[in-house]
Amino acid sequence: MATDADEAPLLADEPLRPGSCSRELELREFRDRYVFRSLDGGGAFAVARADGSLHPLSPEEAAAGSDCKVSKIYGVAGMIRLLAGSYVLVITSRKDAGSYGASTVYHANSMKFLCCNEAIKHLTSEEKRDEAYFMSLLRIAETTCGLYYSYDRDLTLNLQRASKLAAGRVHKPLWKQADPRFVWNRNLLEELIETKLDEFITPLVQGSFQTEQFTLKDRLVRITLFSRRCNRRLGTRMWRRGANLEGATANFVETEQLVEYEGLTSSFIQVRGSIPLLWEQIVDLSYKPRPSIIEHEEMTKVVERHFHDLSQRYGDTMVIDLTDKQGDEGNLSNAFAAEMQNFPDIRYVHFDFHHICGGGNFDNLQVLYDEIEEAIQKQGYFLMNSKGEILLDQSGVVRSNCIDCLDRTNVTQSFLARKSLDSQLQRMGALSSAESISQSDIINDKFKKLWVEHGDELSLEYAGSYALKGDLVRYGRQTLPGLIKDGMSALSRYYLNNFHDGVRQDALDLISGYYTVSKSSSSPFQIIGFESAPYLPVASAIIVGGITVTTFTFSQVGRSAQHLISFIIFAGLTAGVVALVKANGKQLCSRPRLCGLI
Repeated sequence: MATDADEAPLLADEPLRPGSCSRELELREFRDRYVFRSLDGGGAFAVARADGSLHPLSPEEAAAGSDCKVSKIYGVAGMIRLLAGSYVLVITSRKDAGSYGASTVYHANSMKFLCCNEAIKHLTSEEKRDEAYFMSLLRIAETTCGLYYSYDRDLTLNLQRASKLAAGRVHKPLWKQADPRFVWNRNLLEELIETKLDEFITPLVQGSFQTEQFTLKDRLVRITLFSRRCNRRLGTRMWRRGANLEGATANFVETEQLVEYEGLTSSFIQVRGSIPLLWEQIVDLSYKPRPSIIEHEEMTKVVERHFHDLSQRYGDTMVIDLTDKQGDEGNLSNAFAAEMQNFPDIRYVHFDFHHICGGGNFDNLQVLYDEIEEAIQKQGYFLMNSKGEILLDQSGVVRSNCIDCLDRTNVTQSFLARKSLDSQLQRMGALSSAESISQSDIINDKFKKLWVEHGDELSLEYAGSYALKGDLVRYGRQTLPGLIKDGMSALSRYYLNNFHDGVRQDALDLISGYYTVSKSSSSPFQIIGFESAPYLPVASAIIVGGITVTTFTFSQVGRSAQHLISFIIFAGLTAGVVALVKANGKQLCSRPRLCGLI
Protein backbone atom coordinates (compact mmCIF):
# COMPACT_ATOMS: atom_id res chain seq x y z
CA MET A 1 0.00 0.00 0.00
CA ALA A 2 2.87 2.33 0.83
CA THR A 3 4.56 4.16 -2.04
CA ASP A 4 7.55 6.44 -2.25
CA ALA A 5 6.48 10.04 -2.04
CA ASP A 6 8.99 10.95 -4.75
CA GLU A 7 6.82 9.02 -7.19
CA ALA A 8 3.68 10.99 -6.30
CA PRO A 9 3.02 14.32 -8.03
CA LEU A 10 3.42 17.38 -5.84
CA LEU A 11 0.90 20.19 -6.13
CA ALA A 12 3.49 22.92 -5.69
CA ASP A 13 1.03 25.68 -6.37
CA GLU A 14 -1.53 24.37 -3.86
CA PRO A 15 -1.79 26.92 -1.04
CA LEU A 16 -1.14 25.80 2.51
CA ARG A 17 -4.24 25.13 4.52
CA PRO A 18 -4.51 26.96 7.86
CA GLY A 19 -2.51 25.07 10.47
CA SER A 20 -0.59 23.06 7.85
CA CYS A 21 3.16 22.96 7.42
CA SER A 22 5.15 22.93 4.19
CA ARG A 23 4.99 19.64 2.34
CA GLU A 24 8.14 20.02 0.30
CA LEU A 25 11.11 22.31 0.71
CA GLU A 26 14.02 23.43 -1.39
CA LEU A 27 17.31 23.38 0.51
CA ARG A 28 19.99 25.72 -0.84
CA GLU A 29 23.45 25.22 0.64
CA PHE A 30 25.70 28.29 0.41
CA ARG A 31 29.15 28.62 1.92
CA ASP A 32 27.88 30.82 4.73
CA ARG A 33 24.27 29.73 5.16
CA TYR A 34 21.52 27.22 4.51
CA VAL A 35 18.35 28.56 2.90
CA PHE A 36 15.05 26.71 3.33
CA ARG A 37 12.30 27.70 0.90
CA SER A 38 8.76 26.33 0.83
CA LEU A 39 7.61 25.05 -2.55
CA ASP A 40 3.97 25.26 -1.42
CA GLY A 41 3.81 29.01 -1.84
CA GLY A 42 4.89 29.70 1.74
CA GLY A 43 7.88 31.53 3.20
CA ALA A 44 11.59 30.93 3.66
CA PHE A 45 14.32 31.22 6.27
CA ALA A 46 18.08 30.98 6.52
CA VAL A 47 20.42 29.38 9.05
CA ALA A 48 23.93 30.82 9.35
CA ARG A 49 26.58 28.11 9.08
CA ALA A 50 28.88 29.99 11.42
CA ASP A 51 26.68 30.05 14.53
CA GLY A 52 23.28 28.56 13.63
CA SER A 53 21.35 31.82 13.96
CA LEU A 54 17.92 31.85 12.27
CA HIS A 55 16.63 34.58 9.92
CA PRO A 56 13.21 34.66 8.19
CA LEU A 57 13.55 35.64 4.53
CA SER A 58 11.35 37.37 1.97
CA PRO A 59 10.70 35.52 -1.34
CA GLU A 60 13.20 37.81 -3.06
CA GLU A 61 15.94 37.13 -0.47
CA ALA A 62 15.28 33.38 -0.65
CA ALA A 63 15.71 33.36 -4.44
CA ALA A 64 18.90 35.44 -4.40
CA GLY A 65 22.25 33.81 -5.15
CA SER A 66 23.17 30.98 -7.48
CA ASP A 67 26.50 29.61 -6.27
CA CYS A 68 24.94 26.86 -4.15
CA LYS A 69 23.95 23.22 -3.99
CA VAL A 70 20.19 22.72 -4.38
CA SER A 71 18.30 19.69 -3.08
CA LYS A 72 14.80 18.70 -2.04
CA ILE A 73 13.81 17.89 1.54
CA TYR A 74 10.49 16.97 3.12
CA GLY A 75 10.50 18.69 6.47
CA VAL A 76 12.55 20.38 9.17
CA ALA A 77 12.53 18.28 12.34
CA GLY A 78 14.35 20.77 14.54
CA MET A 79 17.68 22.13 15.78
CA ILE A 80 20.07 21.34 18.59
CA ARG A 81 23.00 23.35 19.99
CA LEU A 82 26.22 21.61 20.99
CA LEU A 83 29.60 23.03 22.01
CA ALA A 84 30.66 24.25 18.56
CA GLY A 85 27.34 25.49 17.23
CA SER A 86 24.00 24.27 15.93
CA TYR A 87 22.84 21.27 13.91
CA VAL A 88 19.62 21.29 11.85
CA LEU A 89 17.71 18.02 11.47
CA VAL A 90 15.96 17.63 8.11
CA ILE A 91 13.86 14.84 6.57
CA THR A 92 15.64 13.74 3.38
CA SER A 93 13.23 11.02 2.24
CA ARG A 94 9.75 9.88 3.15
CA LYS A 95 7.23 7.16 2.37
CA ASP A 96 3.45 7.31 2.17
CA ALA A 97 2.35 5.08 5.06
CA GLY A 98 -1.40 5.44 4.56
CA SER A 99 -4.00 7.86 5.81
CA TYR A 100 -5.51 8.91 9.12
CA GLY A 101 -8.93 10.37 8.45
CA ALA A 102 -8.57 12.44 5.29
CA SER A 103 -4.88 13.19 5.86
CA THR A 104 -1.86 11.37 4.45
CA VAL A 105 0.56 9.94 6.99
CA TYR A 106 4.24 9.76 6.06
CA HIS A 107 7.07 7.69 7.44
CA ALA A 108 10.41 9.50 7.76
CA ASN A 109 12.67 7.13 5.83
CA SER A 110 15.88 9.07 6.34
CA MET A 111 17.06 12.19 8.17
CA LYS A 112 20.25 14.22 8.29
CA PHE A 113 21.80 16.79 10.62
CA LEU A 114 23.22 19.83 8.79
CA CYS A 115 26.26 21.26 10.59
CA CYS A 116 26.51 24.93 11.59
CA ASN A 117 29.59 24.49 13.73
CA GLU A 118 32.44 26.62 12.40
CA ALA A 119 33.33 27.54 15.99
CA ILE A 120 34.80 24.06 16.39
CA LYS A 121 38.22 25.46 15.51
CA HIS A 122 38.13 27.57 18.67
CA LEU A 123 37.44 24.66 21.04
CA THR A 124 40.00 23.09 23.37
CA SER A 125 41.24 19.59 22.58
CA GLU A 126 38.95 18.11 25.24
CA GLU A 127 35.97 20.07 23.90
CA LYS A 128 36.74 18.82 20.39
CA ARG A 129 36.71 15.23 21.67
CA ASP A 130 33.40 15.87 23.43
CA GLU A 131 31.92 17.50 20.31
CA ALA A 132 33.00 14.51 18.22
CA TYR A 133 31.18 12.19 20.62
CA PHE A 134 28.07 14.39 20.64
CA MET A 135 28.13 14.34 16.82
CA SER A 136 28.33 10.54 16.88
CA LEU A 137 25.19 10.57 19.03
CA LEU A 138 23.46 12.76 16.43
CA ARG A 139 24.34 10.20 13.76
CA ILE A 140 22.59 7.56 15.89
CA ALA A 141 19.57 9.87 16.20
CA GLU A 142 19.49 10.22 12.40
CA THR A 143 18.71 6.50 12.14
CA THR A 144 15.78 6.59 14.61
CA CYS A 145 13.09 4.21 13.39
CA GLY A 146 9.30 4.45 13.50
CA LEU A 147 8.86 8.21 12.99
CA TYR A 148 5.59 9.35 11.41
CA TYR A 149 4.13 12.75 10.56
CA SER A 150 1.43 14.56 8.64
CA TYR A 151 1.52 18.00 7.06
CA ASP A 152 -2.06 18.93 7.84
CA ARG A 153 -3.26 16.82 10.80
CA ASP A 154 -2.20 16.52 14.42
CA LEU A 155 -1.30 12.84 14.80
CA THR A 156 -0.67 13.03 18.55
CA LEU A 157 -4.39 13.02 19.43
CA ASN A 158 -6.55 9.92 19.17
CA LEU A 159 -9.89 10.24 17.39
CA GLN A 160 -11.97 10.61 20.55
CA ARG A 161 -9.83 13.43 21.95
CA ALA A 162 -9.58 15.20 18.60
CA SER A 163 -13.34 15.07 18.02
CA LYS A 164 -14.03 16.96 21.23
CA LEU A 165 -11.68 19.89 20.66
CA ALA A 166 -12.86 23.33 19.63
CA ALA A 167 -13.23 23.68 15.87
CA GLY A 168 -10.89 26.69 15.80
CA ARG A 169 -8.02 24.60 17.09
CA VAL A 170 -7.40 23.08 13.65
CA HIS A 171 -6.39 26.52 12.36
CA LYS A 172 -3.50 26.70 14.82
CA PRO A 173 -0.01 25.52 13.79
CA LEU A 174 0.40 21.76 14.18
CA TRP A 175 2.87 22.06 17.04
CA LYS A 176 0.32 24.09 19.04
CA GLN A 177 -2.36 21.46 18.48
CA ALA A 178 -0.12 18.58 19.50
CA ASP A 179 -0.02 16.67 22.78
CA PRO A 180 3.62 17.28 23.82
CA ARG A 181 3.84 13.76 25.32
CA PHE A 182 3.85 12.23 21.86
CA VAL A 183 6.03 14.70 19.93
CA TRP A 184 9.33 12.85 19.57
CA ASN A 185 11.24 15.97 18.48
CA ARG A 186 9.59 18.42 20.93
CA ASN A 187 12.93 19.57 22.35
CA LEU A 188 14.43 20.06 18.89
CA LEU A 189 11.63 22.44 17.86
CA GLU A 190 12.29 25.12 20.49
CA GLU A 191 14.38 27.50 18.35
CA LEU A 192 12.01 27.22 15.38
CA ILE A 193 9.09 27.99 17.69
CA GLU A 194 10.86 31.01 19.20
CA THR A 195 11.56 32.35 15.71
CA LYS A 196 7.87 31.83 14.78
CA LEU A 197 8.62 29.60 11.79
CA ASP A 198 5.34 27.74 12.26
CA GLU A 199 4.88 26.53 8.69
CA PHE A 200 8.28 24.80 8.81
CA ILE A 201 7.77 23.00 12.13
CA THR A 202 7.15 19.28 11.61
CA PRO A 203 6.07 17.36 14.74
CA LEU A 204 7.15 13.71 14.57
CA VAL A 205 5.43 10.86 16.38
CA GLN A 206 7.43 7.73 17.18
CA GLY A 207 5.52 4.48 17.24
CA SER A 208 3.85 2.31 14.64
CA PHE A 209 1.37 2.95 11.83
CA GLN A 210 -0.15 -0.04 10.01
CA THR A 211 -3.27 -0.30 7.89
CA GLU A 212 -5.18 -3.12 6.14
CA GLN A 213 -8.47 -3.32 4.28
CA PHE A 214 -10.86 -6.11 3.33
CA THR A 215 -14.44 -6.64 2.16
CA LEU A 216 -17.43 -7.60 4.29
CA LYS A 217 -20.89 -7.93 2.73
CA ASP A 218 -19.51 -6.32 -0.44
CA ARG A 219 -18.47 -3.26 1.54
CA LEU A 220 -14.95 -2.06 2.23
CA VAL A 221 -13.61 -2.21 5.80
CA ARG A 222 -10.36 -0.50 6.71
CA ILE A 223 -8.46 -1.13 9.95
CA THR A 224 -5.68 1.19 11.06
CA LEU A 225 -3.40 0.44 13.98
CA PHE A 226 -1.61 3.54 15.25
CA SER A 227 0.69 3.58 18.28
CA ARG A 228 2.12 6.71 19.85
CA ARG A 229 5.19 6.37 22.06
CA CYS A 230 5.53 8.81 24.95
CA ASN A 231 8.69 10.95 25.21
CA ARG A 232 8.59 11.56 28.98
CA ARG A 233 10.78 8.59 29.83
CA LEU A 234 12.26 7.85 26.45
CA GLY A 235 14.99 5.25 26.36
CA THR A 236 16.34 1.81 25.65
CA ARG A 237 15.16 -1.43 27.19
CA MET A 238 17.61 -1.86 30.10
CA TRP A 239 18.49 1.78 30.74
CA ARG A 240 14.95 3.09 31.09
CA ARG A 241 12.89 0.92 33.41
CA GLY A 242 9.93 1.66 35.66
CA ALA A 243 8.87 5.20 36.45
CA ASN A 244 10.55 8.49 37.26
CA LEU A 245 9.59 10.60 40.27
CA GLU A 246 6.87 12.38 38.24
CA GLY A 247 5.16 9.05 37.52
CA ALA A 248 6.07 8.85 33.82
CA THR A 249 6.95 5.28 32.84
CA ALA A 250 9.36 3.80 30.34
CA ASN A 251 8.00 2.49 27.04
CA PHE A 252 4.59 4.07 27.58
CA VAL A 253 2.60 3.60 24.38
CA GLU A 254 -0.94 4.56 23.43
CA THR A 255 -2.33 2.21 20.79
CA GLU A 256 -5.41 3.13 18.78
CA GLN A 257 -7.29 0.64 16.61
CA LEU A 258 -9.43 2.49 14.05
CA VAL A 259 -12.18 0.81 12.04
CA GLU A 260 -13.93 2.49 9.06
CA TYR A 261 -17.07 1.03 7.50
CA GLU A 262 -19.97 2.60 5.60
CA GLY A 263 -19.37 6.14 6.87
CA LEU A 264 -18.88 4.99 10.46
CA THR A 265 -15.53 5.27 12.24
CA SER A 266 -14.70 3.63 15.56
CA SER A 267 -11.65 3.85 17.78
CA PHE A 268 -10.47 1.49 20.53
CA ILE A 269 -7.64 2.66 22.80
CA GLN A 270 -5.25 0.57 24.89
CA VAL A 271 -2.09 1.65 26.68
CA ARG A 272 1.05 -0.12 27.83
CA GLY A 273 3.87 1.01 30.10
CA SER A 274 6.59 -0.28 32.38
CA ILE A 275 5.64 -1.26 35.95
CA PRO A 276 5.19 2.20 37.56
CA LEU A 277 7.57 1.62 40.47
CA LEU A 278 11.11 2.92 40.92
CA TRP A 279 13.22 -0.01 39.73
CA GLU A 280 16.22 -0.84 37.58
CA GLN A 281 17.76 -3.79 35.75
CA ILE A 282 21.43 -3.05 35.12
CA VAL A 283 23.13 -5.12 32.41
CA ASP A 284 26.03 -7.22 33.72
CA LEU A 285 26.74 -9.70 30.87
CA SER A 286 24.19 -12.16 32.25
CA TYR A 287 21.30 -13.13 29.97
CA LYS A 288 18.69 -11.90 32.45
CA PRO A 289 20.05 -9.26 34.83
CA ARG A 290 18.23 -9.17 38.15
CA PRO A 291 15.61 -6.41 38.45
CA SER A 292 16.06 -4.35 41.60
CA ILE A 293 13.52 -2.14 43.34
CA ILE A 294 14.88 1.27 44.36
CA GLU A 295 13.88 2.08 47.91
CA HIS A 296 12.40 5.57 48.01
CA GLU A 297 10.02 7.41 50.31
CA GLU A 298 8.09 8.72 47.28
CA MET A 299 7.25 5.27 45.89
CA THR A 300 3.51 5.37 46.62
CA LYS A 301 3.34 8.98 45.40
CA VAL A 302 4.99 7.92 42.14
CA VAL A 303 2.33 5.25 41.57
CA GLU A 304 -0.40 7.73 42.49
CA ARG A 305 0.92 10.35 40.06
CA HIS A 306 1.03 7.79 37.26
CA PHE A 307 -2.54 6.60 37.68
CA HIS A 308 -3.90 10.07 38.33
CA ASP A 309 -2.50 11.10 34.95
CA LEU A 310 -4.10 8.05 33.28
CA SER A 311 -7.50 8.67 34.86
CA GLN A 312 -7.44 12.33 33.80
CA ARG A 313 -6.70 11.38 30.20
CA TYR A 314 -8.56 8.10 29.70
CA GLY A 315 -11.12 7.67 32.49
CA ASP A 316 -11.47 4.42 34.45
CA THR A 317 -8.25 2.41 34.32
CA MET A 318 -7.92 -1.36 34.57
CA VAL A 319 -4.42 -2.80 35.04
CA ILE A 320 -3.42 -6.17 33.56
CA ASP A 321 -0.09 -7.36 34.95
CA LEU A 322 1.34 -10.22 32.86
CA THR A 323 4.50 -10.83 34.87
CA ASP A 324 5.60 -14.11 36.48
CA LYS A 325 4.82 -14.74 40.14
CA GLN A 326 8.09 -16.57 40.76
CA GLY A 327 11.76 -15.56 40.93
CA ASP A 328 13.12 -12.04 40.57
CA GLU A 329 10.26 -11.05 38.26
CA GLY A 330 7.85 -12.29 40.92
CA ASN A 331 9.41 -9.99 43.51
CA LEU A 332 8.74 -7.02 41.28
CA SER A 333 5.23 -8.23 40.50
CA ASN A 334 4.43 -8.72 44.19
CA ALA A 335 5.70 -5.21 44.98
CA PHE A 336 3.44 -3.80 42.24
CA ALA A 337 0.43 -5.75 43.55
CA ALA A 338 1.13 -4.49 47.08
CA GLU A 339 1.21 -0.87 45.89
CA MET A 340 -2.04 -1.31 43.97
CA GLN A 341 -3.81 -2.18 47.22
CA ASN A 342 -3.45 1.52 48.06
CA PHE A 343 -5.72 2.36 45.10
CA PRO A 344 -9.00 0.43 45.49
CA ASP A 345 -10.67 2.47 42.71
CA ILE A 346 -8.28 0.99 40.15
CA ARG A 347 -8.90 -2.64 39.22
CA TYR A 348 -5.67 -4.66 39.23
CA VAL A 349 -5.67 -8.07 37.53
CA HIS A 350 -2.65 -10.35 37.63
CA PHE A 351 -2.37 -12.93 34.84
CA ASP A 352 0.72 -15.16 34.89
CA PHE A 353 1.12 -15.34 31.13
CA HIS A 354 4.05 -17.79 31.07
CA HIS A 355 2.33 -20.18 33.46
CA ILE A 356 -1.19 -20.10 32.01
CA CYS A 357 -0.20 -19.84 28.33
CA GLY A 358 2.80 -22.17 28.70
CA GLY A 359 3.67 -24.18 25.61
CA GLY A 360 2.48 -21.39 23.35
CA ASN A 361 -1.21 -21.95 24.01
CA PHE A 362 -2.50 -18.54 22.96
CA ASP A 363 -6.14 -19.57 23.36
CA ASN A 364 -5.72 -19.64 27.14
CA LEU A 365 -5.98 -15.85 27.06
CA GLN A 366 -9.70 -16.53 26.97
CA VAL A 367 -9.34 -17.23 30.72
CA LEU A 368 -8.22 -13.63 31.19
CA TYR A 369 -10.94 -12.25 28.94
CA ASP A 370 -13.66 -14.14 30.79
CA GLU A 371 -12.50 -12.44 34.00
CA ILE A 372 -12.51 -8.90 32.59
CA GLU A 373 -15.16 -9.10 29.84
CA GLU A 374 -17.78 -7.13 31.75
CA ALA A 375 -15.34 -4.29 32.50
CA ILE A 376 -14.09 -4.22 28.87
CA GLN A 377 -17.63 -3.96 27.55
CA LYS A 378 -18.43 -1.23 30.06
CA GLN A 379 -15.43 0.84 28.89
CA GLY A 380 -16.57 0.34 25.31
CA TYR A 381 -15.09 2.16 22.32
CA PHE A 382 -15.55 5.43 20.47
CA LEU A 383 -17.92 5.61 17.50
CA MET A 384 -18.97 8.47 15.22
CA ASN A 385 -20.80 8.82 11.92
CA SER A 386 -19.85 10.57 8.69
CA LYS A 387 -21.32 13.87 9.97
CA GLY A 388 -18.95 13.85 12.93
CA GLU A 389 -21.74 13.07 15.37
CA ILE A 390 -20.54 11.04 18.38
CA LEU A 391 -22.58 7.86 18.87
CA LEU A 392 -20.48 6.13 21.57
CA ASP A 393 -17.63 7.10 23.91
CA GLN A 394 -14.86 4.96 25.34
CA SER A 395 -15.07 5.61 29.08
CA GLY A 396 -11.87 3.95 30.26
CA VAL A 397 -8.72 2.12 29.24
CA VAL A 398 -6.88 -1.15 29.83
CA ARG A 399 -3.25 -0.69 30.84
CA SER A 400 -1.20 -3.83 30.12
CA ASN A 401 2.35 -4.61 31.13
CA CYS A 402 4.87 -7.42 31.40
CA ILE A 403 8.54 -6.73 32.17
CA ASP A 404 9.43 -5.10 28.85
CA CYS A 405 5.87 -4.22 27.73
CA LEU A 406 6.74 -5.83 24.40
CA ASP A 407 6.13 -9.51 23.74
CA ARG A 408 3.53 -10.77 26.24
CA THR A 409 1.93 -7.35 26.19
CA ASN A 410 1.57 -7.33 22.41
CA VAL A 411 0.03 -10.80 22.37
CA THR A 412 -2.49 -9.83 25.05
CA GLN A 413 -3.37 -6.46 23.51
CA SER A 414 -3.96 -8.12 20.13
CA PHE A 415 -6.36 -10.59 21.78
CA LEU A 416 -8.36 -7.79 23.42
CA ALA A 417 -8.29 -5.77 20.19
CA ARG A 418 -9.76 -8.69 18.24
CA LYS A 419 -12.59 -9.01 20.74
CA SER A 420 -13.27 -5.28 20.44
CA LEU A 421 -13.09 -5.44 16.63
CA ASP A 422 -15.84 -8.05 16.58
CA SER A 423 -18.01 -5.79 18.75
CA GLN A 424 -17.27 -2.75 16.59
CA LEU A 425 -18.14 -4.53 13.34
CA GLN A 426 -21.29 -6.01 14.87
CA ARG A 427 -22.40 -2.55 16.02
CA MET A 428 -21.70 -1.14 12.53
CA GLY A 429 -23.74 -3.89 10.90
CA ALA A 430 -20.81 -5.52 9.11
CA LEU A 431 -21.18 -8.68 11.24
CA SER A 432 -24.14 -10.31 12.92
CA SER A 433 -24.09 -10.81 16.69
CA ALA A 434 -22.99 -14.43 16.18
CA GLU A 435 -20.21 -13.69 13.68
CA SER A 436 -16.50 -13.00 14.22
CA ILE A 437 -13.55 -12.10 12.00
CA SER A 438 -12.00 -15.40 13.16
CA GLN A 439 -14.44 -17.20 10.88
CA SER A 440 -12.67 -15.79 7.83
CA ASP A 441 -9.07 -16.93 7.38
CA ILE A 442 -8.28 -14.06 5.01
CA ILE A 443 -9.58 -11.35 7.35
CA ASN A 444 -8.13 -12.99 10.44
CA ASP A 445 -4.71 -13.28 8.79
CA LYS A 446 -4.74 -9.59 7.83
CA PHE A 447 -5.65 -8.62 11.39
CA LYS A 448 -2.86 -10.77 12.83
CA LYS A 449 -0.37 -9.34 10.33
CA LEU A 450 -1.20 -5.83 11.57
CA TRP A 451 -0.41 -6.75 15.16
CA VAL A 452 2.75 -8.75 14.33
CA GLU A 453 4.24 -5.83 12.38
CA HIS A 454 3.08 -3.41 15.07
CA GLY A 455 4.82 -5.49 17.76
CA ASP A 456 8.02 -5.71 15.73
CA GLU A 457 8.17 -1.95 15.20
CA LEU A 458 7.68 -1.10 18.88
CA SER A 459 10.23 -3.72 19.88
CA LEU A 460 12.82 -2.30 17.47
CA GLU A 461 12.37 1.13 19.06
CA TYR A 462 12.79 -0.04 22.65
CA ALA A 463 14.89 -3.22 22.50
CA GLY A 464 16.57 -2.89 19.10
CA SER A 465 15.28 -6.29 17.87
CA TYR A 466 12.10 -7.81 16.52
CA ALA A 467 9.39 -8.85 18.98
CA LEU A 468 9.30 -12.35 20.43
CA LYS A 469 6.19 -14.53 20.46
CA GLY A 470 5.07 -13.20 17.08
CA ASP A 471 3.85 -16.73 16.26
CA LEU A 472 1.31 -16.52 19.07
CA VAL A 473 -0.25 -13.49 17.41
CA ARG A 474 -0.06 -14.86 13.86
CA TYR A 475 -0.88 -18.55 14.42
CA GLY A 476 -1.96 -18.91 18.05
CA ARG A 477 0.92 -21.34 18.64
CA GLN A 478 4.72 -21.58 18.42
CA THR A 479 6.28 -22.87 15.19
CA LEU A 480 9.82 -24.04 14.45
CA PRO A 481 10.64 -21.05 12.19
CA GLY A 482 9.16 -18.83 14.91
CA LEU A 483 11.39 -20.44 17.54
CA ILE A 484 14.45 -19.82 15.35
CA LYS A 485 13.42 -16.19 14.76
CA ASP A 486 12.81 -15.69 18.49
CA GLY A 487 16.22 -17.19 19.26
CA MET A 488 17.94 -14.81 16.84
CA SER A 489 15.99 -11.84 18.24
CA ALA A 490 16.89 -12.86 21.81
CA LEU A 491 20.59 -13.02 20.92
CA SER A 492 20.33 -9.65 19.18
CA ARG A 493 18.70 -8.14 22.27
CA TYR A 494 21.44 -9.57 24.48
CA TYR A 495 24.19 -8.08 22.32
CA LEU A 496 22.55 -4.67 21.93
CA ASN A 497 21.53 -4.38 25.58
CA ASN A 498 25.04 -5.22 26.80
CA PHE A 499 27.30 -3.61 24.22
CA HIS A 500 25.42 -0.87 22.38
CA ASP A 501 22.42 0.53 24.25
CA GLY A 502 24.42 2.70 26.63
CA VAL A 503 25.48 4.86 23.68
CA ARG A 504 21.98 4.72 22.18
CA GLN A 505 20.59 5.91 25.52
CA ASP A 506 22.98 8.86 25.44
CA ALA A 507 21.70 9.75 21.96
CA LEU A 508 18.09 9.69 23.18
CA ASP A 509 18.92 11.75 26.28
CA LEU A 510 20.68 14.32 24.09
CA ILE A 511 18.01 14.84 21.42
CA SER A 512 15.13 14.71 23.92
CA GLY A 513 16.67 17.48 26.04
CA TYR A 514 17.03 15.25 29.09
CA TYR A 515 20.70 16.22 28.89
CA THR A 516 21.69 19.79 27.99
CA VAL A 517 25.11 20.56 26.49
CA SER A 518 26.92 23.38 28.26
CA LYS A 519 30.48 24.70 28.03
CA SER A 520 30.41 25.48 31.74
CA SER A 521 29.91 21.80 32.64
CA SER A 522 32.74 19.32 32.96
CA SER A 523 33.14 16.69 30.28
CA PRO A 524 30.67 13.82 30.75
CA PHE A 525 32.93 11.40 28.89
CA GLN A 526 35.72 10.83 31.38
CA ILE A 527 36.55 7.11 31.50
CA ILE A 528 36.01 5.63 34.93
CA GLY A 529 37.21 2.08 35.60
CA PHE A 530 36.87 -0.45 32.80
CA GLU A 531 35.55 0.54 29.40
CA SER A 532 33.83 -2.19 27.40
CA ALA A 533 35.31 -1.30 23.99
CA PRO A 534 39.00 -1.98 24.82
CA TYR A 535 38.64 -4.54 27.60
CA LEU A 536 35.88 -6.93 26.54
CA PRO A 537 37.47 -8.27 23.29
CA VAL A 538 40.74 -8.89 25.16
CA ALA A 539 38.94 -10.66 27.99
CA SER A 540 36.91 -12.73 25.52
CA ALA A 541 40.05 -13.75 23.61
CA ILE A 542 41.80 -14.77 26.83
CA ILE A 543 38.81 -16.85 27.96
CA VAL A 544 38.44 -18.63 24.60
CA GLY A 545 42.19 -19.18 24.34
CA GLY A 546 42.39 -20.37 27.92
CA ILE A 547 39.57 -22.86 27.44
CA THR A 548 41.22 -24.15 24.25
CA VAL A 549 44.64 -24.62 25.88
CA THR A 550 43.09 -26.10 29.03
CA THR A 551 41.14 -28.63 26.95
CA PHE A 552 44.29 -29.60 25.06
CA THR A 553 46.44 -30.01 28.20
CA PHE A 554 43.65 -32.02 29.86
CA SER A 555 43.83 -34.52 27.00
CA GLN A 556 47.58 -34.89 27.70
CA VAL A 557 47.33 -35.22 31.50
CA GLY A 558 47.94 -38.97 31.57
CA ARG A 559 51.29 -38.71 29.77
CA SER A 560 53.38 -36.92 32.42
CA ALA A 561 53.28 -34.91 35.64
CA GLN A 562 54.36 -31.84 33.65
CA HIS A 563 51.15 -31.98 31.60
CA LEU A 564 49.12 -32.25 34.81
CA ILE A 565 50.82 -29.13 36.21
CA SER A 566 50.23 -27.28 32.91
CA PHE A 567 46.56 -28.24 32.99
CA ILE A 568 46.17 -26.97 36.56
CA ILE A 569 47.92 -23.67 35.73
CA PHE A 570 45.91 -22.97 32.57
CA ALA A 571 42.63 -24.05 34.18
CA GLY A 572 43.36 -21.74 37.13
CA LEU A 573 44.22 -18.78 34.87
CA THR A 574 41.09 -19.29 32.76
CA ALA A 575 38.90 -19.58 35.85
CA GLY A 576 40.49 -16.41 37.21
CA VAL A 577 39.78 -14.43 34.05
CA VAL A 578 36.18 -15.72 33.95
CA ALA A 579 35.74 -14.68 37.59
CA LEU A 580 37.24 -11.23 36.86
CA VAL A 581 34.94 -10.71 33.88
CA LYS A 582 31.91 -11.83 35.88
CA ALA A 583 32.81 -9.59 38.84
CA ASN A 584 33.20 -6.59 36.53
CA GLY A 585 30.29 -7.42 34.23
CA LYS A 586 28.55 -4.09 34.77
CA GLN A 587 31.72 -2.13 33.96
CA LEU A 588 32.38 -4.16 30.83
CA CYS A 589 28.96 -3.33 29.36
CA SER A 590 28.05 -0.24 27.38
CA ARG A 591 26.75 2.29 29.88
CA PRO A 592 25.13 5.69 29.34
CA ARG A 593 27.37 8.57 30.40
CA LEU A 594 25.11 11.61 30.20
CA CYS A 595 22.28 10.97 32.68
CA GLY A 596 21.29 8.88 35.66
CA LEU A 597 18.63 6.18 35.63
CA ILE A 598 15.87 8.20 37.32
